[in-house]
Amino acid sequence: MPPAYPDRAAWGTASKLRAWQAEALEKYFASQPRDFMTVATPGAGKTTFALRVAKELMDRGTVARLTVVAPTDHLKSQWADAAARVGIAIDPNFKNADGQHARGFQGVALTYAQVANKPLLHRARTENARTLVVLDEIHHAGDALSWGDGLREAFEPAHRRLALTGTPFRSDSSQIPFVRYEADQEGLLRSQADYSYGYGPALTDHVVRPVLFMAYSGQMRWRTSAGEEMAAELGEGFTKDITAQAWRTALDPRGQWIPSVLAAADQRLTEVRRTVPDAGGLVIATNHEDARAYAARLEKITGVRPALILSDDKTASDRIDSFSDSDERWMVAVRMVSEGVDVPRLSVGVYATSTSTPMFFAQAIGRFVRARKRGETASMFLPSVPHLMTLAHEMEAERDHALDLTGKPDEEAIVAADEGLDDELLEEANREEKASSALAGGRFEAIGSQASFHGVLYDGQDYNGFEIGSEDQDFLGIPGLLDADQVGTLLQERHQRSRQGGAAARPRAEAGVPDHRQLKDLRQKLAKNVSAWAARTGEPHGSVHNSLRRACGGPAVAQATADQIQARIDKLQNWFIGRK
Repeated sequence: MPPAYPDRAAWGTASKLRAWQAEALEKYFASQPRDFMTVATPGAGKTTFALRVAKELMDRGTVARLTVVAPTDHLKSQWADAAARVGIAIDPNFKNADGQHARGFQGVALTYAQVANKPLLHRARTENARTLVVLDEIHHAGDALSWGDGLREAFEPAHRRLALTGTPFRSDSSQIPFVRYEADQEGLLRSQADYSYGYGPALTDHVVRPVLFMAYSGQMRWRTSAGEEMAAELGEGFTKDITAQAWRTALDPRGQWIPSVLAAADQRLTEVRRTVPDAGGLVIATNHEDARAYAARLEKITGVRPALILSDDKTASDRIDSFSDSDERWMVAVRMVSEGVDVPRLSVGVYATSTSTPMFFAQAIGRFVRARKRGETASMFLPSVPHLMTLAHEMEAERDHALDLTGKPDEEAIVAADEGLDDELLEEANREEKASSALAGGRFEAIGSQASFHGVLYDGQDYNGFEIGSEDQDFLGIPGLLDADQVGTLLQERHQRSRQGGAAARPRAEAGVPDHRQLKDLRQKLAKNVSAWAARTGEPHGSVHNSLRRACGGPAVAQATADQIQARIDKLQNWFIGRK
Protein backbone atom coordinates (compact mmCIF):
# COMPACT_ATOMS: atom_id res chain seq x y z
CA MET A 1 0.00 0.00 0.00
CA PRO A 2 1.69 3.28 -1.08
CA PRO A 3 1.98 6.12 1.43
CA ALA A 4 -0.52 8.96 1.38
CA TYR A 5 2.14 11.10 -0.25
CA PRO A 6 5.74 10.55 -1.28
CA ASP A 7 8.58 11.28 1.09
CA ARG A 8 9.73 14.84 0.41
CA ALA A 9 13.41 13.95 0.64
CA ALA A 10 12.91 11.42 -2.14
CA TRP A 11 11.30 14.05 -4.34
CA GLY A 12 14.22 16.41 -3.80
CA THR A 13 17.04 13.93 -4.48
CA ALA A 14 16.14 11.07 -6.79
CA SER A 15 13.99 13.22 -9.03
CA LYS A 16 16.18 16.36 -8.90
CA LEU A 17 13.14 18.53 -8.33
CA ARG A 18 13.41 22.13 -7.25
CA ALA A 19 12.44 22.87 -3.68
CA TRP A 20 9.14 24.52 -4.65
CA GLN A 21 8.18 21.56 -6.86
CA ALA A 22 8.88 19.12 -4.05
CA GLU A 23 6.88 21.26 -1.63
CA ALA A 24 3.95 21.53 -4.05
CA LEU A 25 3.98 17.78 -4.65
CA GLU A 26 3.95 17.13 -0.92
CA LYS A 27 0.97 19.42 -0.53
CA TYR A 28 -0.87 17.80 -3.45
CA PHE A 29 -0.43 14.22 -2.28
CA ALA A 30 -1.24 15.10 1.31
CA SER A 31 -4.88 15.58 0.32
CA GLN A 32 -5.09 14.47 -3.36
CA PRO A 33 -7.97 16.82 -4.19
CA ARG A 34 -10.02 16.50 -7.33
CA ASP A 35 -9.07 20.07 -8.30
CA PHE A 36 -5.72 21.69 -7.59
CA MET A 37 -4.44 25.02 -8.95
CA THR A 38 -0.76 25.92 -9.00
CA VAL A 39 0.32 29.51 -9.73
CA ALA A 40 4.05 29.71 -10.47
CA THR A 41 6.04 32.42 -12.19
CA PRO A 42 6.95 31.79 -15.85
CA GLY A 43 10.14 29.80 -16.12
CA ALA A 44 9.80 28.16 -12.69
CA GLY A 45 9.02 24.67 -14.02
CA LYS A 46 5.26 24.14 -13.93
CA THR A 47 5.46 21.48 -16.64
CA THR A 48 7.89 19.36 -14.63
CA PHE A 49 5.68 19.62 -11.54
CA ALA A 50 2.52 18.62 -13.44
CA LEU A 51 4.16 15.65 -15.14
CA ARG A 52 5.48 14.35 -11.82
CA VAL A 53 1.93 14.46 -10.48
CA ALA A 54 0.71 12.65 -13.60
CA LYS A 55 3.44 9.98 -13.42
CA GLU A 56 2.77 9.24 -9.76
CA LEU A 57 -1.00 9.04 -10.26
CA MET A 58 -0.55 6.70 -13.24
CA ASP A 59 1.95 4.48 -11.40
CA ARG A 60 -0.50 4.15 -8.50
CA GLY A 61 -3.36 3.32 -10.84
CA THR A 62 -5.31 6.36 -9.67
CA VAL A 63 -5.69 7.52 -13.28
CA ALA A 64 -5.27 5.70 -16.57
CA ARG A 65 -5.27 8.56 -19.06
CA LEU A 66 -3.74 12.04 -19.33
CA THR A 67 -5.27 14.97 -21.21
CA VAL A 68 -3.30 18.21 -21.48
CA VAL A 69 -5.01 21.40 -22.67
CA ALA A 70 -2.69 24.21 -23.82
CA PRO A 71 -3.12 27.55 -25.63
CA THR A 72 -1.27 26.76 -28.90
CA ASP A 73 -0.21 23.98 -31.26
CA HIS A 74 3.44 24.54 -30.45
CA LEU A 75 2.80 24.05 -26.75
CA LYS A 76 1.04 20.76 -27.48
CA SER A 77 4.25 19.45 -29.01
CA GLN A 78 6.32 20.75 -26.09
CA TRP A 79 4.07 18.95 -23.63
CA ALA A 80 4.30 15.71 -25.63
CA ASP A 81 8.11 15.91 -25.70
CA ALA A 82 8.31 16.64 -21.97
CA ALA A 83 5.88 13.82 -21.12
CA ALA A 84 7.88 11.35 -23.21
CA ARG A 85 10.97 12.13 -21.12
CA VAL A 86 9.18 10.83 -18.00
CA GLY A 87 7.70 7.82 -19.77
CA ILE A 88 4.21 9.11 -20.63
CA ALA A 89 3.15 8.98 -24.28
CA ILE A 90 0.59 11.63 -25.27
CA ASP A 91 -0.50 12.43 -28.83
CA PRO A 92 -0.15 16.13 -29.81
CA ASN A 93 -1.49 15.47 -33.32
CA PHE A 94 -4.95 14.36 -32.21
CA LYS A 95 -7.73 15.86 -34.35
CA ASN A 96 -11.36 16.17 -33.34
CA ALA A 97 -12.31 14.33 -36.51
CA ASP A 98 -10.30 11.28 -35.39
CA GLY A 99 -12.32 10.64 -32.25
CA GLN A 100 -9.58 8.54 -30.60
CA HIS A 101 -5.85 8.98 -30.14
CA ALA A 102 -3.41 6.73 -31.98
CA ARG A 103 -2.48 3.29 -30.65
CA GLY A 104 0.28 3.27 -28.03
CA PHE A 105 -0.53 6.66 -26.50
CA GLN A 106 -1.80 7.18 -22.96
CA GLY A 107 -3.54 10.44 -23.72
CA VAL A 108 -3.63 13.57 -25.85
CA ALA A 109 -2.56 17.19 -25.92
CA LEU A 110 -5.28 19.61 -27.08
CA THR A 111 -5.78 23.34 -27.50
CA TYR A 112 -8.55 25.23 -25.72
CA ALA A 113 -10.01 25.92 -29.17
CA GLN A 114 -10.24 22.21 -29.94
CA VAL A 115 -12.10 21.55 -26.72
CA ALA A 116 -14.51 24.44 -27.34
CA ASN A 117 -15.26 23.17 -30.83
CA LYS A 118 -16.27 19.64 -29.78
CA PRO A 119 -16.82 19.52 -26.00
CA LEU A 120 -19.09 16.46 -26.11
CA LEU A 121 -16.44 14.45 -27.94
CA HIS A 122 -13.92 15.21 -25.21
CA ARG A 123 -16.48 14.56 -22.50
CA ALA A 124 -17.06 11.07 -23.91
CA ARG A 125 -13.29 10.43 -23.99
CA THR A 126 -12.98 11.65 -20.40
CA GLU A 127 -15.82 9.38 -19.23
CA ASN A 128 -14.29 6.32 -20.93
CA ALA A 129 -11.27 6.18 -18.58
CA ARG A 130 -10.11 7.63 -15.29
CA THR A 131 -8.55 10.82 -16.59
CA LEU A 132 -6.20 13.45 -15.21
CA VAL A 133 -6.76 16.74 -17.05
CA VAL A 134 -3.91 19.26 -16.93
CA LEU A 135 -5.12 22.76 -17.83
CA ASP A 136 -2.03 24.71 -18.85
CA GLU A 137 -2.31 28.52 -18.58
CA ILE A 138 -5.89 28.12 -17.41
CA HIS A 139 -6.56 31.86 -17.67
CA HIS A 140 -7.20 31.14 -21.37
CA ALA A 141 -10.46 29.53 -20.35
CA GLY A 142 -11.73 33.12 -19.97
CA ASP A 143 -10.70 34.19 -23.49
CA ALA A 144 -14.19 33.54 -24.84
CA LEU A 145 -17.45 32.44 -23.31
CA SER A 146 -17.56 29.34 -25.53
CA TRP A 147 -14.09 28.29 -24.34
CA GLY A 148 -15.04 28.34 -20.68
CA ASP A 149 -18.36 26.62 -21.32
CA GLY A 150 -16.68 24.00 -23.51
CA LEU A 151 -14.05 23.29 -20.89
CA ARG A 152 -16.69 22.80 -18.19
CA GLU A 153 -18.77 20.52 -20.43
CA ALA A 154 -15.81 18.41 -21.54
CA PHE A 155 -14.00 17.85 -18.28
CA GLU A 156 -16.64 17.94 -15.55
CA PRO A 157 -16.44 14.09 -15.33
CA ALA A 158 -12.62 14.06 -15.01
CA HIS A 159 -11.23 12.00 -12.14
CA ARG A 160 -8.59 14.65 -11.37
CA ARG A 161 -7.94 18.17 -12.68
CA LEU A 162 -4.68 20.12 -12.29
CA ALA A 163 -4.74 23.80 -13.28
CA LEU A 164 -1.56 25.76 -14.01
CA THR A 165 -0.90 29.43 -14.62
CA GLY A 166 1.98 31.85 -14.33
CA THR A 167 0.12 34.97 -15.38
CA PRO A 168 -1.74 37.78 -13.64
CA PHE A 169 -5.39 36.97 -14.28
CA ARG A 170 -7.59 39.41 -16.17
CA SER A 171 -10.56 41.08 -14.44
CA ASP A 172 -13.92 40.17 -15.91
CA SER A 173 -17.32 38.87 -14.93
CA SER A 174 -16.96 35.16 -15.81
CA GLN A 175 -15.67 32.55 -13.42
CA ILE A 176 -13.02 30.28 -14.91
CA PRO A 177 -14.07 26.61 -14.70
CA PHE A 178 -12.59 24.45 -11.94
CA VAL A 179 -11.09 27.44 -10.12
CA ARG A 180 -12.12 28.12 -6.52
CA TYR A 181 -13.26 31.67 -5.66
CA GLU A 182 -13.69 33.36 -2.30
CA ALA A 183 -14.99 36.81 -1.39
CA ASP A 184 -12.43 39.36 -0.18
CA GLN A 185 -13.00 42.22 2.27
CA GLU A 186 -14.41 44.40 -0.51
CA GLY A 187 -16.89 41.74 -1.59
CA LEU A 188 -15.00 40.85 -4.79
CA LEU A 189 -14.65 37.20 -5.67
CA ARG A 190 -10.99 36.25 -6.04
CA SER A 191 -9.40 33.06 -7.30
CA GLN A 192 -7.69 30.89 -4.73
CA ALA A 193 -4.51 29.05 -5.61
CA ASP A 194 -3.67 25.83 -3.80
CA TYR A 195 0.03 26.55 -4.20
CA SER A 196 1.78 29.78 -5.28
CA TYR A 197 5.39 30.47 -6.22
CA GLY A 198 6.06 34.05 -7.30
CA TYR A 199 8.90 35.75 -9.15
CA GLY A 200 10.39 37.17 -5.95
CA PRO A 201 10.93 33.80 -4.22
CA ALA A 202 12.03 32.25 -7.52
CA LEU A 203 14.67 34.95 -7.95
CA THR A 204 15.91 34.37 -4.39
CA ASP A 205 16.11 30.63 -5.12
CA HIS A 206 18.02 31.28 -8.38
CA VAL A 207 15.24 29.52 -10.28
CA VAL A 208 14.75 32.52 -12.58
CA ARG A 209 17.07 35.20 -13.91
CA PRO A 210 17.17 38.81 -12.72
CA VAL A 211 15.71 41.19 -15.33
CA LEU A 212 17.18 44.58 -16.24
CA PHE A 213 14.59 46.83 -17.90
CA MET A 214 16.36 49.23 -20.26
CA ALA A 215 13.89 52.08 -20.84
CA TYR A 216 14.10 54.54 -23.75
CA SER A 217 12.14 57.75 -24.21
CA GLY A 218 12.69 60.39 -26.93
CA GLN A 219 10.97 63.08 -28.97
CA MET A 220 7.98 61.93 -31.06
CA ARG A 221 6.17 63.78 -33.88
CA TRP A 222 2.92 62.71 -35.56
CA ARG A 223 -0.10 64.05 -37.40
CA THR A 224 -3.62 63.40 -36.14
CA SER A 225 -6.59 62.39 -38.28
CA ALA A 226 -7.65 66.07 -38.22
CA GLY A 227 -4.33 67.06 -39.80
CA GLU A 228 -2.88 68.62 -36.65
CA GLU A 229 0.84 68.05 -36.14
CA MET A 230 1.73 66.97 -32.61
CA ALA A 231 4.99 66.54 -30.72
CA ALA A 232 5.68 65.06 -27.30
CA GLU A 233 8.36 63.36 -25.27
CA LEU A 234 7.62 59.64 -25.06
CA GLY A 235 6.29 58.85 -21.61
CA GLU A 236 5.42 62.38 -20.52
CA GLY A 237 1.85 61.18 -20.05
CA PHE A 238 -0.06 64.42 -20.64
CA THR A 239 -3.18 62.46 -21.61
CA LYS A 240 -3.86 58.83 -22.43
CA ASP A 241 -4.38 59.68 -26.12
CA ILE A 242 -1.10 61.57 -26.42
CA THR A 243 0.76 58.82 -24.58
CA ALA A 244 -0.76 56.18 -26.87
CA GLN A 245 0.00 58.11 -30.06
CA ALA A 246 3.56 58.88 -28.97
CA TRP A 247 4.02 55.18 -28.18
CA ARG A 248 2.75 54.16 -31.62
CA THR A 249 5.06 56.73 -33.21
CA ALA A 250 8.04 55.23 -31.39
CA LEU A 251 7.18 51.77 -32.72
CA ASP A 252 6.87 52.97 -36.33
CA PRO A 253 9.65 51.16 -38.24
CA ARG A 254 10.18 54.21 -40.50
CA GLY A 255 11.31 56.40 -37.60
CA GLN A 256 14.60 56.44 -35.73
CA TRP A 257 13.44 55.22 -32.31
CA ILE A 258 13.22 51.54 -33.29
CA PRO A 259 16.56 51.40 -35.16
CA SER A 260 18.32 53.08 -32.23
CA VAL A 261 16.82 50.72 -29.67
CA LEU A 262 17.47 47.65 -31.84
CA ALA A 263 21.11 48.70 -32.21
CA ALA A 264 21.44 49.16 -28.44
CA ALA A 265 19.82 45.76 -27.81
CA ASP A 266 22.17 44.10 -30.29
CA GLN A 267 25.13 45.73 -28.54
CA ARG A 268 23.83 44.35 -25.24
CA LEU A 269 23.47 40.88 -26.81
CA THR A 270 27.09 41.04 -28.03
CA GLU A 271 28.22 41.78 -24.47
CA VAL A 272 26.15 38.92 -23.02
CA ARG A 273 27.52 36.49 -25.63
CA ARG A 274 31.05 37.12 -24.35
CA THR A 275 30.19 34.93 -21.37
CA VAL A 276 27.07 33.15 -22.69
CA PRO A 277 28.06 32.25 -26.28
CA ASP A 278 24.65 30.94 -27.39
CA ALA A 279 22.58 33.80 -25.89
CA GLY A 280 19.75 34.86 -28.19
CA GLY A 281 17.46 37.85 -28.58
CA LEU A 282 13.74 38.24 -29.31
CA VAL A 283 11.87 41.25 -30.68
CA ILE A 284 8.13 41.13 -29.90
CA ALA A 285 6.16 43.07 -32.53
CA THR A 286 2.55 44.25 -32.64
CA ASN A 287 1.68 42.86 -36.09
CA HIS A 288 3.12 41.02 -39.07
CA GLU A 289 3.96 44.15 -41.05
CA ASP A 290 6.00 45.62 -38.22
CA ALA A 291 7.69 42.28 -37.55
CA ARG A 292 8.93 42.10 -41.15
CA ALA A 293 10.17 45.69 -40.99
CA TYR A 294 11.98 45.10 -37.69
CA ALA A 295 13.63 41.98 -39.13
CA ALA A 296 14.89 44.04 -42.07
CA ARG A 297 16.29 46.65 -39.68
CA LEU A 298 18.09 43.99 -37.66
CA GLU A 299 19.58 42.53 -40.83
CA LYS A 300 21.08 45.95 -41.64
CA ILE A 301 22.49 46.22 -38.10
CA THR A 302 23.94 42.71 -37.83
CA GLY A 303 24.49 41.67 -41.44
CA VAL A 304 22.52 38.49 -40.76
CA ARG A 305 18.81 37.95 -41.39
CA PRO A 306 17.04 37.07 -38.13
CA ALA A 307 14.51 34.29 -37.71
CA LEU A 308 11.03 35.62 -38.50
CA ILE A 309 8.14 33.85 -36.76
CA LEU A 310 4.63 34.64 -38.04
CA SER A 311 1.46 32.83 -37.00
CA ASP A 312 0.26 32.43 -40.61
CA ASP A 313 3.41 30.46 -41.45
CA LYS A 314 2.74 26.71 -41.29
CA THR A 315 6.42 26.12 -40.49
CA ALA A 316 6.45 28.58 -37.55
CA SER A 317 6.59 25.87 -34.89
CA ASP A 318 9.50 24.15 -36.64
CA ARG A 319 11.23 27.51 -37.02
CA ILE A 320 11.01 28.15 -33.26
CA ASP A 321 12.50 24.72 -32.56
CA SER A 322 15.28 25.37 -35.05
CA PHE A 323 16.10 28.73 -33.45
CA SER A 324 16.04 27.21 -29.97
CA ASP A 325 18.61 24.57 -30.95
CA SER A 326 20.90 26.99 -32.84
CA ASP A 327 23.19 29.86 -31.86
CA GLU A 328 21.41 32.42 -34.08
CA ARG A 329 21.40 35.91 -32.62
CA TRP A 330 17.86 37.22 -33.19
CA MET A 331 14.27 36.12 -33.61
CA VAL A 332 11.40 38.50 -34.47
CA ALA A 333 7.85 37.41 -33.75
CA VAL A 334 4.31 38.57 -33.05
CA ARG A 335 2.14 36.70 -30.54
CA MET A 336 3.19 33.14 -31.10
CA VAL A 337 6.22 33.11 -28.82
CA SER A 338 4.79 35.34 -26.12
CA GLU A 339 3.50 32.52 -23.95
CA GLY A 340 4.77 29.17 -22.84
CA VAL A 341 7.21 28.61 -25.70
CA ASP A 342 10.47 27.39 -24.21
CA VAL A 343 13.63 28.91 -25.73
CA PRO A 344 15.91 28.93 -22.65
CA ARG A 345 18.80 30.72 -24.37
CA LEU A 346 16.78 33.93 -24.86
CA SER A 347 18.59 36.63 -22.87
CA VAL A 348 17.81 39.97 -24.53
CA GLY A 349 14.37 41.21 -25.57
CA VAL A 350 12.85 44.25 -27.25
CA TYR A 351 9.27 45.00 -26.23
CA ALA A 352 8.26 46.60 -29.55
CA THR A 353 4.54 46.00 -29.22
CA SER A 354 1.54 48.14 -28.34
CA THR A 355 0.00 45.36 -26.27
CA SER A 356 -0.10 46.63 -22.71
CA THR A 357 -2.12 44.21 -20.59
CA PRO A 358 -0.54 42.84 -17.39
CA MET A 359 -1.20 39.31 -18.62
CA PHE A 360 0.66 39.75 -21.91
CA PHE A 361 3.51 41.68 -20.30
CA ALA A 362 4.10 38.99 -17.69
CA GLN A 363 4.12 36.23 -20.29
CA ALA A 364 6.42 38.20 -22.60
CA ILE A 365 8.96 38.76 -19.82
CA GLY A 366 8.57 35.12 -18.90
CA ARG A 367 10.27 34.14 -22.18
CA PHE A 368 13.56 35.54 -20.84
CA VAL A 369 13.70 34.57 -17.18
CA ARG A 370 14.19 30.80 -17.35
CA ALA A 371 17.49 30.08 -15.59
CA ARG A 372 19.94 27.58 -17.05
CA LYS A 373 22.87 28.25 -14.76
CA ARG A 374 23.45 30.63 -11.91
CA GLY A 375 24.51 34.12 -12.93
CA GLU A 376 22.71 34.51 -16.27
CA THR A 377 20.79 37.78 -16.53
CA ALA A 378 17.96 38.96 -18.78
CA SER A 379 17.71 42.41 -20.41
CA MET A 380 14.44 43.84 -21.73
CA PHE A 381 14.43 47.02 -23.84
CA LEU A 382 11.11 48.85 -23.71
CA PRO A 383 9.45 52.23 -24.34
CA SER A 384 9.51 54.55 -21.33
CA VAL A 385 5.76 54.90 -20.94
CA PRO A 386 4.10 55.00 -17.51
CA HIS A 387 1.97 51.87 -17.92
CA LEU A 388 4.88 49.65 -18.93
CA MET A 389 7.11 51.13 -16.25
CA THR A 390 4.43 50.33 -13.68
CA LEU A 391 4.25 46.73 -14.89
CA ALA A 392 8.03 46.48 -14.69
CA HIS A 393 7.90 47.85 -11.12
CA GLU A 394 5.34 45.17 -10.27
CA MET A 395 7.27 42.15 -11.54
CA GLU A 396 7.00 40.56 -8.10
CA ALA A 397 3.32 41.34 -7.60
CA GLU A 398 1.04 38.32 -7.33
CA ARG A 399 -2.48 38.77 -8.67
CA ASP A 400 -5.60 36.70 -8.29
CA HIS A 401 -8.48 36.55 -10.73
CA ALA A 402 -10.83 39.29 -9.50
CA LEU A 403 -14.37 39.02 -10.82
CA ASP A 404 -15.85 42.29 -12.04
CA LEU A 405 -19.54 41.86 -11.24
CA THR A 406 -20.54 45.22 -12.78
CA GLY A 407 -21.12 43.64 -16.17
CA LYS A 408 -18.68 45.94 -17.96
CA PRO A 409 -17.07 44.36 -21.03
CA ASP A 410 -13.47 43.17 -20.60
CA GLU A 411 -11.30 44.98 -23.13
CA GLU A 412 -8.73 42.18 -22.93
CA ALA A 413 -11.23 39.53 -23.97
CA ILE A 414 -10.56 37.76 -27.24
CA VAL A 415 -13.51 37.65 -29.63
CA ALA A 416 -15.01 34.18 -29.58
CA ALA A 417 -14.53 32.10 -32.70
CA ASP A 418 -17.64 30.88 -34.50
CA GLU A 419 -18.70 27.35 -33.62
CA GLY A 420 -18.65 26.40 -37.31
CA LEU A 421 -14.90 26.96 -37.78
CA ASP A 422 -12.66 23.92 -38.00
CA ASP A 423 -9.81 23.16 -35.59
CA GLU A 424 -7.13 24.83 -37.67
CA LEU A 425 -8.96 28.15 -37.89
CA LEU A 426 -9.89 28.09 -34.23
CA GLU A 427 -6.28 27.48 -33.27
CA GLU A 428 -5.25 30.35 -35.53
CA ALA A 429 -7.73 32.62 -33.73
CA ASN A 430 -6.15 31.54 -30.46
CA ARG A 431 -2.74 32.70 -31.70
CA GLU A 432 -3.80 36.04 -33.14
CA GLU A 433 -2.44 39.22 -31.60
CA LYS A 434 -5.00 41.34 -29.75
CA ALA A 435 -3.55 44.82 -29.20
CA SER A 436 -4.81 47.11 -26.47
CA SER A 437 -7.80 49.05 -27.78
CA ALA A 438 -6.44 52.26 -26.32
CA LEU A 439 -3.37 52.00 -28.52
CA ALA A 440 -4.84 50.43 -31.64
CA GLY A 441 -7.76 52.81 -32.02
CA GLY A 442 -7.77 56.06 -33.95
CA ARG A 443 -6.02 57.07 -37.18
CA PHE A 444 -2.78 58.99 -37.16
CA GLU A 445 0.40 59.41 -39.20
CA ALA A 446 3.84 59.05 -37.64
CA ILE A 447 6.20 61.79 -38.84
CA GLY A 448 9.42 61.13 -36.96
CA SER A 449 10.98 59.84 -33.77
CA GLN A 450 14.25 59.99 -31.86
CA ALA A 451 15.38 57.71 -29.05
CA SER A 452 17.01 58.84 -25.83
CA PHE A 453 18.04 56.74 -22.87
CA HIS A 454 15.71 57.00 -19.88
CA GLY A 455 17.45 54.63 -17.49
CA VAL A 456 17.48 51.12 -16.04
CA LEU A 457 14.82 49.65 -13.80
CA TYR A 458 15.97 46.71 -11.70
CA ASP A 459 14.44 45.11 -8.62
CA GLY A 460 11.99 48.00 -8.24
CA GLN A 461 14.79 50.61 -8.26
CA ASP A 462 15.25 53.31 -10.92
CA TYR A 463 18.79 53.89 -12.14
CA ASN A 464 17.83 56.94 -14.11
CA GLY A 465 19.56 58.38 -17.12
CA PHE A 466 18.37 61.98 -16.82
CA GLU A 467 21.69 63.27 -15.50
CA ILE A 468 23.76 65.29 -17.98
CA GLY A 469 26.42 63.02 -19.47
CA SER A 470 24.58 59.77 -18.65
CA GLU A 471 24.28 57.38 -21.58
CA ASP A 472 23.12 53.83 -22.13
CA GLN A 473 26.78 52.89 -22.69
CA ASP A 474 27.14 53.00 -18.90
CA PHE A 475 24.77 50.04 -18.68
CA LEU A 476 24.92 48.11 -21.99
CA GLY A 477 28.32 46.66 -21.11
CA ILE A 478 27.23 45.02 -17.85
CA PRO A 479 28.63 41.45 -17.88
CA GLY A 480 26.26 38.67 -18.90
CA LEU A 481 27.05 36.48 -15.88
CA LEU A 482 26.16 38.10 -12.56
CA ASP A 483 23.92 36.99 -9.74
CA ALA A 484 21.09 39.22 -8.53
CA ASP A 485 23.10 40.92 -5.76
CA GLN A 486 26.03 41.60 -8.09
CA VAL A 487 23.72 43.20 -10.65
CA GLY A 488 22.34 45.60 -8.04
CA THR A 489 25.81 46.54 -6.79
CA LEU A 490 27.15 47.15 -10.29
CA LEU A 491 24.14 49.26 -11.27
CA GLN A 492 24.61 51.41 -8.19
CA GLU A 493 28.27 51.96 -9.06
CA ARG A 494 27.60 52.88 -12.69
CA HIS A 495 24.68 55.08 -11.79
CA GLN A 496 26.85 57.01 -9.34
CA ARG A 497 29.62 57.29 -11.90
CA SER A 498 27.21 58.71 -14.49
CA ARG A 499 26.00 61.30 -11.98
CA GLN A 500 29.53 62.34 -11.17
CA GLY A 501 30.45 62.49 -14.86
CA GLY A 502 27.48 64.72 -15.56
CA ALA A 503 28.37 67.06 -12.74
CA ALA A 504 31.97 67.33 -13.93
CA ALA A 505 30.89 68.03 -17.53
CA ARG A 506 29.18 71.34 -16.76
CA PRO A 507 30.41 74.54 -15.12
CA ARG A 508 30.11 74.55 -11.36
CA ALA A 509 27.57 77.07 -10.02
CA GLU A 510 28.45 79.50 -7.24
CA ALA A 511 27.63 78.26 -3.77
CA GLY A 512 23.98 78.79 -2.90
CA VAL A 513 22.85 79.19 -6.55
CA PRO A 514 20.23 76.57 -7.52
CA ASP A 515 21.22 74.25 -10.39
CA HIS A 516 18.45 74.75 -12.94
CA ARG A 517 19.48 71.62 -14.89
CA GLN A 518 19.24 69.46 -11.81
CA LEU A 519 15.82 70.91 -10.93
CA LYS A 520 14.53 70.25 -14.44
CA ASP A 521 15.79 66.67 -14.37
CA LEU A 522 14.30 66.00 -10.93
CA ARG A 523 10.94 67.49 -11.93
CA GLN A 524 10.87 65.25 -15.01
CA LYS A 525 11.74 62.22 -12.93
CA LEU A 526 9.06 63.04 -10.37
CA ALA A 527 6.47 63.58 -13.12
CA LYS A 528 7.22 60.18 -14.69
CA ASN A 529 7.04 58.40 -11.33
CA VAL A 530 3.78 60.15 -10.44
CA SER A 531 2.35 59.08 -13.81
CA ALA A 532 3.39 55.48 -13.14
CA TRP A 533 1.81 55.55 -9.67
CA ALA A 534 -1.39 57.11 -11.04
CA ALA A 535 -1.58 54.41 -13.71
CA ARG A 536 -1.10 51.74 -11.07
CA THR A 537 -3.65 53.05 -8.56
CA GLY A 538 -6.12 55.02 -10.69
CA GLU A 539 -5.50 58.06 -8.48
CA PRO A 540 -5.42 61.44 -10.31
CA HIS A 541 -1.99 63.00 -10.80
CA GLY A 542 -2.90 66.06 -8.72
CA SER A 543 -4.02 63.88 -5.84
CA VAL A 544 -0.73 61.97 -5.92
CA HIS A 545 1.24 65.24 -5.80
CA ASN A 546 -0.87 66.43 -2.85
CA SER A 547 -0.28 63.18 -0.98
CA LEU A 548 3.46 63.54 -1.51
CA ARG A 549 3.41 67.12 -0.23
CA ARG A 550 1.54 66.05 2.89
CA ALA A 551 4.01 63.20 3.47
CA CYS A 552 7.22 65.13 2.73
CA GLY A 553 6.33 68.77 3.32
CA GLY A 554 7.36 71.69 1.14
CA PRO A 555 5.65 73.85 -1.49
CA ALA A 556 4.29 72.93 -4.94
CA VAL A 557 6.74 71.34 -7.37
CA ALA A 558 7.43 74.61 -9.20
CA GLN A 559 8.67 76.23 -5.97
CA ALA A 560 10.26 73.15 -4.38
CA THR A 561 14.01 72.77 -3.92
CA ALA A 562 16.03 69.88 -5.34
CA ASP A 563 16.16 68.20 -1.93
CA GLN A 564 12.38 68.51 -1.49
CA ILE A 565 11.70 67.00 -4.91
CA GLN A 566 14.19 64.18 -4.29
CA ALA A 567 12.43 63.41 -1.00
CA ARG A 568 9.14 62.97 -2.91
CA ILE A 569 10.82 60.72 -5.45
CA ASP A 570 12.21 58.59 -2.64
CA LYS A 571 8.80 58.44 -0.96
CA LEU A 572 7.19 57.26 -4.21
CA GLN A 573 9.85 54.60 -4.58
CA ASN A 574 8.96 53.29 -1.12
CA TRP A 575 5.29 53.19 -2.11
CA PHE A 576 6.15 51.11 -5.18
CA ILE A 577 7.91 48.46 -3.12
CA GLY A 578 5.25 48.44 -0.41
CA ARG A 579 6.93 50.57 2.25
CA LYS A 580 5.26 53.43 4.07
